[in-house]
Amino acid sequence: MAEQKMLKVTLVKSTIGAVPKHKATVESMGLRKLNKTILLPDNAATRGQIQQIRHLVKVEEA
Repeated sequence: MAEQKMLKVTLVKSTIGAVPKHKATVESMGLRKLNKTILLPDNAATRGQIQQIRHLVKVEEA
């Protein structure tokens, strides 16, 4: 079975002053602190979340 592709997502900008919906998206992705990185599966749902908060995060392929 093929290994699932992953995305490395890093919170690079604070959510202070951000739209409440964007804050909730960041929190739901598991990003709690600035400059913390998480691995998420590369799928349509994750891509949609990243698209919404693209100004707050940095994304790399893992």
